[in-house]
Amino acid sequence: MPIKVLIADDALFMRNMIKDVFSGEDFEVVGEAANGVEAVEKYKELSPDITTMDIVMPQKSGIEAVREIVKMDKE
Repeated sequence: MPIKVLIADDALFMRNMIKDVFSGEDFEVVGEAANGVEAVEKYKELSPDITTMDIVMPQKSGIEAVREIVKMDKE
């Protein structure tokens, strides 16, 4: 079973580069988010195994998003 990955970055170019890094049979990119609010929503919806998070994003920073995710999911 592949490892589920969520990519959060406001730059489409960077999301595509990170997606290329995880393009293998061991990983499946299950979602992408363009801001911190989207990242938290997609995390709740998709329950990824790995989340990459940009620090500077609109609406909610990556740091704020990670803090919110960790409150929901300690693991």
